[in-house]
Amino acid sequence: MDRSSSVRLTKTVAEKAEVRDARYDIWDLELTGFGLRVEKSGTKTFIIRYRTDGGGRSAPRRFLTVGRFGTLTVDQARKKAKILLGAAASGEDPAGDVQEKRREKTVRELLDFYEEHGCFIQRGIHKGKPMKPTTKQYTMARLRNHFEALLGHRRASEINSGDIETMVADITAGKTAKDEKVGPRKRIIVRGGEGAARKVVRDVSAVFSFGARHGFATTNPVENASVRKTDNRRERFLTLEEVSRLGEAFDQAETDGANPKAVAIARLWALTGCRRNEIAALKVHEVKLDQSLFEFDDTKTGKSIRPFGPAAAALLAELLKDRKSGYVFPAETGDGYYQSTRKVWAEVIKIAKLHGVTPHTLRHTLGSTATSSGEALALTGAILGHANLRSTAIYAHVQRDPSLEAAKRVEKLLAAALEGKVPNEKGDDATDATPELDADLIRVLAERLSKEGADAARLRAIIAQVVALNT
Repeated sequence: MDRSSSVRLTKTVAEKAEVRDARYDIWDLELTGFGLRVEKSGTKTFIIRYRTDGGGRSAPRRFLTVGRFGTLTVDQARKKAKILLGAAASGEDPAGDVQEKRREKTVRELLDFYEEHGCFIQRGIHKGKPMKPTTKQYTMARLRNHFEALLGHRRASEINSGDIETMVADITAGKTAKDEKVGPRKRIIVRGGEGAARKVVRDVSAVFSFGARHGFATTNPVENASVRKTDNRRERFLTLEEVSRLGEAFDQAETDGANPKAVAIARLWALTGCRRNEIAALKVHEVKLDQSLFEFDDTKTGKSIRPFGPAAAALLAELLKDRKSGYVFPAETGDGYYQSTRKVWAEVIKIAKLHGVTPHTLRHTLGSTATSSGEALALTGAILGHANLRSTAIYAHVQRDPSLEAAKRVEKLLAAALEGKVPNEKGDDATDATPELDADLIRVLAERLSKEGADAARLRAIIAQVVALNT
């Protein structure tokens, strides 16, 4: 089928409609103006198209959603479309009427609509894809606990930039913060502050962009609001001396009777730079000890392959000695994974006198240690599992040996620090870690990328980028 094609719409046609790189429409031969829209995300929606004022070539063309395939059958959608198209032929404007009604909706109702039909990634290479369940959960929690709590009763179309500025000030001041017990062993903890305000602003901007496309508002009030949307502060990371203190704190916590699972998880955070739940929820089959690799089924950036060094391998080998399946760190009870690291972590950073340090700080620490010891940004990105094209796309189809060797070099520094052996910045250990992008590696890159179909100009650009990133 072309980008816009015609066929008699049936259940079979709708089910077999393929997902493409761009949205396309299939129009029904039986009912003119009735069609099926297939989004690149895979969503299939029944639509109608018509001209206002009873028709005519000069009249504006309108599109209106009838309903989703699956919620409505083809026959149900066709009957509904026939009524709407009949109204349009009589001079009515169904789409305009819908937009007017939507502009009367409150922020709370807009959020309901966004939660059901929105929650898609709006930027980057994953644009159009649904949020991961946990991402959607956290996003909607922020929106409900802050945005809805402050402005939920207001009409969405009436929210202006001043309202956004006031909302940010209120969140920053802690007006939406709460600690509420909602059941046995369950609490709702909502934290305010500047960081929370920035995240909420980004979420609200996405909601209004979505809302404007669907007739809830005409503009996005966040765009002109005088608020900080990003954090330009330098990310916190640990020096090797601080990592050494952290290692001593791990040992002390174990001596004091801390759960060994919690300590082992924290050690792997430090040694691998993996995200909190990538380690806590690590599955046995995701650990490839013989290759020194993690093969994660699902991460923030999708499936991901991550190298690790000998110290992490030794720790993992001990953990997997009597475990063949399931989680590496199973819960004390039930079938889930161990999630009680918070208390132990708080004790560890107290012992180490590292106030404000979080598990994510260890991820920044590995990145900082890697780049400061001379590792190329591309290799650092490969270790951390970044989806940033500048740093990792080049290595996506290349042998993993360079990133594995880099992981070993960086881990050597961190493992030594955890054991209290902090290398001299000007010593041998510091200089040994500096890799070079040599002619052989560039040749391998060129050969592999050529097989992928890259032309000479593209190859030169990619190699130049690799060299630039390494200098």
